[in-house]
Amino acid sequence: MSRRQPSREHKMYKFEVYKDKGGEFRFRFRASNGEVMFASEGYKAKASAQSAIEAIRKNAPDAGLDDQT
Repeated sequence: MSRRQPSREHKMYKFEVYKDKGGEFRFRFRASNGEVMFASEGYKAKASAQSAIEAIRKNAPDAGLDDQT
């Protein structure tokens, strides 16, 4: 059975790391349609922002939902 390969135009979910106007590093998570789903707080070091991304990748599958409405 062959697997269908995604087209080259198919966009994937992704994290984007950037530097804000105040010089802090932040990241945002962008959906395949280009919409920003969430954004982080500011970090003084780029490595700290990258560590936060790795923590999300590692822990998100087991994350619960705390509906505080």
